[in-house]
Amino acid sequence: MRSLHAELTKLRTLPSIWWLLAATVVLMVALGAAAVDSVTSQACLSPADCHEDTVKLSLTGVWLGQAACLVLGVLSMGAEYSTGMIRTTLTAVPIRRRLLVSKATALSLLTGAAGVVAVLASLWTARLILPLHGSTLRPATGTVLCLILVALLGLSLATLLRDTAAAIICGLGLLYIVPLLADILHSPTWQHRLERWAPMPAALSIQATRNLDHLPIAPWPGLGVLAAYALGLLVAGSVLFGRRDA
Repeated sequence: MRSLHAELTKLRTLPSIWWLLAATVVLMVALGAAAVDSVTSQACLSPADCHEDTVKLSLTGVWLGQAACLVLGVLSMGAEYSTGMIRTTLTAVPIRRRLLVSKATALSLLTGAAGVVAVLASLWTARLILPLHGSTLRPATGTVLCLILVALLGLSLATLLRDTAAAIICGLGLLYIVPLLADILHSPTWQHRLERWAPMPAALSIQATRNLDHLPIAPWPGLGVLAAYALGLLVAGSVLFGRRDA
């Protein structure tokens, strides 16, 4: 608990952390509102007349919000390597796996709190523009979990690479470039595979409320793909973190 309290204190006292959390909320709300507003110009004025998945549209902002969460996760570890504070941290908490678990827990708590605010604000704003249809519980819960897992992905990459810039570049490539390949490739087979096994296309199936039978991967297994990336890399980072010098 002392280690967790220390990590929460370090995160809360970094000004950039609060800017990133605020950016997560603002970006998600703004993009979600823009996406929902765009369908109203297509005679999508009521749930009965609308063939769009309006709940998923209202949460479209996760595509931008995830970038802020990734950077947040990277900075939670990378900032200590860039300043040399990691040596002081390891002196205070010599059990490295305990330290990493504390960082992951503190990061998850802050990201989860921001994610809940962002998702609720996105859904509320979208309802002001267009009545939503479909259950919002699974998409809302899944979107918050997506943001937490992306933040943990950033922490994992920073732990593995020990370089802030490299971790951010790798993380953004994994989140954005890999899904872009699914649109570029002309092979339906490879498009289907990338949509099933790339972290974000698979994970965001959790937001769907319509045509679930046509999804490349079911909602919860899709979120499990992102969890496998984030937690798998976190385990790998933990192993290296425990074996090498600071």
